[in-house]
Amino acid sequence: MYNYRMTLQYDGSRYDGWLRAKDEGSNTVENKIVEVLRKLTNQDIELICGCRTEKGVHALAQVANFKLEKHLSALEIRNYLNRYLPRDIAVYELMEVDERFNAQLNAKSKTYEYRLDIANIADVFSRKYAYHTFDKPDFKALHEGAKYFLGKHDFKAFTTAKRSKSTVKDIKNISLEIEDHYAYLRIKANDFMHNQARLMIGFLLDVSTGLKKAEDVKKALDGENITMSLPAESYGLFLKEIEY
Repeated sequence: MYNYRMTLQYDGSRYDGWLRAKDEGSNTVENKIVEVLRKLTNQDIELICGCRTEKGVHALAQVANFKLEKHLSALEIRNYLNRYLPRDIAVYELMEVDERFNAQLNAKSKTYEYRLDIANIADVFSRKYAYHTFDKPDFKALHEGAKYFLGKHDFKAFTTAKRSKSTVKDIKNISLEIEDHYAYLRIKANDFMHNQARLMIGFLLDVSTGLKKAEDVKKALDGENITMSLPAESYGLFLKEIEY
């Protein structure tokens, strides 16, 4: 078997997330890629990704791998994919790798980026990719709340996953970059559960607007009886990087 690794970008606006559903016609990013690979190879394809993004979430650098019975050049596969995939999915790197490489199991860390439009008036042309905050957030309060997330914690209050091998995750870094009328909130962790990033960001945004206190983050992590925040809107979230 020949193992191939790809790095790709996609606009998740019109997709039901990454994961391919049992329904062959499901509108997921994975399904679109598998359909094209099937036409090229005439083979059933198992596509393994580094991080399963949810409905409406975008990716700047998703990583996936798949195996073929027949050898094809990486350039031929990449060019075929980019020719026949929808215009909102693009493979910008594809290479043959060791047969043992697994995009999911070998990932050491994953980074999500949330984009905020903090201008007084929302930018019409970024409305699909950045959440407009209306009132300018208190970033000092957000920083204080973010500190409680750092390190290893049980994030069972910050996921909608029905089942998970472990709800303990290691948050390695949370950073905030402000550039003109935009703010970029980035969270790096060893792994994320379903909706975890959006629930964490939604909570921090509530801290930044005074709806929650910074200490409420610790209370939620400790399992205290506290009203949780709604998840942040998916259209502002990007899978930024996966490290191996």
